[in-house]
Amino acid sequence: MKEQDWQAKARQLGLGPERLLHMYRQMRRIRHFEEEVDKLFQAGRIWGTFHLYIGEEASAVGAIEALAPDDYITSTHRGHGHGIAKGASIPKMMAELRGKETGYCRGRGGSMHIADVAAGNLGANGIVGGGIPIATGAALACKKLGLGRVVMCFFGDGALAQGSFHEAVNFASVFRLPVVYVCENNQYAMSMPVEKGLGNPDIEARARAYGLPGVSVDGNDVLAVYEAARKAVDRARAGEGPTLIETRTYRWRGHSKSDANRYRTREEIEEWKARCPIRRLEERLIAAGILSPAEAERIGEDIKAEIQAAIEFAEEQPEPDVAQLADGVYA
Repeated sequence: MKEQDWQAKARQLGLGPERLLHMYRQMRRIRHFEEEVDKLFQAGRIWGTFHLYIGEEASAVGAIEALAPDDYITSTHRGHGHGIAKGASIPKMMAELRGKETGYCRGRGGSMHIADVAAGNLGANGIVGGGIPIATGAALACKKLGLGRVVMCFFGDGALAQGSFHEAVNFASVFRLPVVYVCENNQYAMSMPVEKGLGNPDIEARARAYGLPGVSVDGNDVLAVYEAARKAVDRARAGEGPTLIETRTYRWRGHSKSDANRYRTREEIEEWKARCPIRRLEERLIAAGILSPAEAERIGEDIKAEIQAAIEFAEEQPEPDVAQLADGVYA
């Protein structure tokens, strides 16, 4: 998209300079959070495993920006970006990753189970596709209670092969539930390329099979994601039912911290890094006169200080009482 066309599109969508800068900050906040989490793991200060969102920032920020503050989301095992975009407390997230009592789940949930119901995040989920029926049920409740709220459900391309996807999407279509399904197609389900894991990788065709709109967008273009999400959210809120959105993106790092990442070529990774969603937005904002290089540097420094303060907060928080470790843990 040419720069003048991009600026016209932003104006058409009602995205003024302040909102565009907010989206830019959110994307940089997610990127730096993930980079620092990776460093903490390497230093032995975070245990277990986690799934980095680096490279996919435009998908979460563009989609969630289309929601109202009291709308809901469900997240995935790769959920840090969704949580931050929905307004999560970064110190509480960091405390959770450090296993501290003041974390979102009192240190019991860890990376894959952060929830913030007050902010509308109904939870990340360690089960592939696990959030899909939860989001669908929440959307049913919103409709029955007349809340006027929308639920946005994030999942990866690997979840398209789960039975829960087909059952939930069909149910949502039949009852015209206010839910937006966002498939973040980062090209791999663990180490399985999407074209080898799906009999038909045409995600829009899957939507048509259940009688709902399907749209595929460049997941590294935050404006394209926002435009598709806003249309879907408006449609859901008007009682017209669900939409399936595919955001085509890419994770720069391995599937998880145990992933040796030997199934991808260096050339492929570098090709996708050249499409960096943050750099793309930054260049557009500078070209539009909304951001200067000096301001971009200052924003980066402010975010670094914010994340460092969250790390220090988490460091100072109390460890859980060993005698209470099973509290709130169910099987």
